[in-house]
Amino acid sequence: MNNNTNIRRRKMPIGIQTFDEMASGMWVYVDKTALVYELANDAKHNFLSRPRRFGKSLLVSTLAAYFRGDKEVFKGLAMEKLETEWVKYPVFIFDFVIDTYNDDVAQVESFLNHKLSNLEAIWGKEENEESFGQRFEGLIKRASKQTGKNVVVLIDEYDRALTQTMDKPELNRQVRDVLKGFFSVLKGADQYIRFALLTGVTKFSKVSIFSDLNQLKDISLNEKYAAICGITQQELETNFEPEIEILAEKTNLSYEEALIKLREEYNGYLFFEGGPSVYNPFSTINVLADSKFGDYWYETGTPTFLINELVQNKFDILDFEKGVSSSSADINDYRREEGNFTPLLFQTGYLTIKSYREPSNSYILGFPNGEVKRGFSGSLLTAYSKPIPAKTSYAYTKFNDDLYTGDLDSFFDRLTSFFAALPYDLHNDATNEKDYQYVFYVLMTLLGEFTFAEVRGNIGRADAIIKTDEKIYIFEFKVTAGGTVDEALAQIEEKGYAKPFETNPDEKREIVKVGVVFDTAARNVKEWKVAECQRQG
Repeated sequence: MNNNTNIRRRKMPIGIQTFDEMASGMWVYVDKTALVYELANDAKHNFLSRPRRFGKSLLVSTLAAYFRGDKEVFKGLAMEKLETEWVKYPVFIFDFVIDTYNDDVAQVESFLNHKLSNLEAIWGKEENEESFGQRFEGLIKRASKQTGKNVVVLIDEYDRALTQTMDKPELNRQVRDVLKGFFSVLKGADQYIRFALLTGVTKFSKVSIFSDLNQLKDISLNEKYAAICGITQQELETNFEPEIEILAEKTNLSYEEALIKLREEYNGYLFFEGGPSVYNPFSTINVLADSKFGDYWYETGTPTFLINELVQNKFDILDFEKGVSSSSADINDYRREEGNFTPLLFQTGYLTIKSYREPSNSYILGFPNGEVKRGFSGSLLTAYSKPIPAKTSYAYTKFNDDLYTGDLDSFFDRLTSFFAALPYDLHNDATNEKDYQYVFYVLMTLLGEFTFAEVRGNIGRADAIIKTDEKIYIFEFKVTAGGTVDEALAQIEEKGYAKPFETNPDEKREIVKVGVVFDTAARNVKEWKVAECQRQG
């Protein structure tokens, strides 16, 4: 084991988005400059979509330093050997991420005016330039003519104002119109531009960026740039070995066990069907800085509009446990008016690529990791349910205790209380067992258990399987009109839901088979049974 006193002196770059500071030597830095060099010398106009807190701003700052010719800040990095000329270009940066825009379109206009005014103080302004588009185009042309070098335009989080106003249709339309007039300049000023990059979370077709700017190359799912943001497995183990050792020690895990848990919790994002998968950088850096596992990325906030839309449209989280199919065209183009939220869930990082079907050019999408699945389930459950007092008979943490001790009497007492607190109109159809399975799955996922829905057995699918350190619970659900607890238990046996565990010589955990019947009139647990012991809910 290394000397932990010395290891702790390494500083994790939490919240550092400026490349000059990141590369100063004060922080642990994963060198992405070889990919930055390739991008800078590849296509002229580019668009990159990545989830929030995924390193887009740092990428923009790195590109800015490169195009400004700041050779000294790349000392010791891959870029130092790759670049030999170090040409200085005028660089325009519009970082929409620094402001909020959810009250009035004037907030967007104020942001653009401020940025353009600062640039005009350097490059000048013509009297006939009145609109944002005219001012932007004039700046690009003047900077190019005055320096003899074409301009680099970097627009970070171009869609920030759009996503913040999605729950306000009229304001969203006004914002869209302002941005359309501003961004469309990039095509007309093409001959004066050396390089352009737009980053964002979503790809809004209606802004007309991607129809008007037909020269814009979308590199979001490009194989070469799949790991330009995020941390690969190799980068994690190469750059953070001391911190992983400390994490393992603090959490009573071996080094290998700590790696496995890190991968399960924070890895899993694919931006090209062949990989590599990457870790969420924000969560990973925070875990290693705190030496503690937690839901860091999700705690930074889930878009309220997204959760509300999903609740209103009776979104079924179970679909994404099994995997949902989406065409290549769909996941690249979100159209709210069509009511398909899969592209938005993919682009915002709640879903990722699990596999690719070449004949149909489609993807199977699912949750990337444990952190996202838990956090997403928690947001849905909070939106669905009434506020839950901290001290109630169904307090969340007590569910875990019941499962670990095997006290199913207490577990189902809490579950009955929990269902009683849910709104009457929560379910799509109270006579459908899948709706109860849905709520059960969301609750168990929120608790952090290894919960799986509709797990395939020999000739069927178990409704839910929960794994703890010492037990494996197999649940089969019925509704009052659809069967009894005995029939539920019989189905577990007949369909062989337990066989994968019973026939595994390495599986030492106790297998507990549970039949549950829900009362469709009361919308709650009616009865449950384990082996020969039946309990009333």
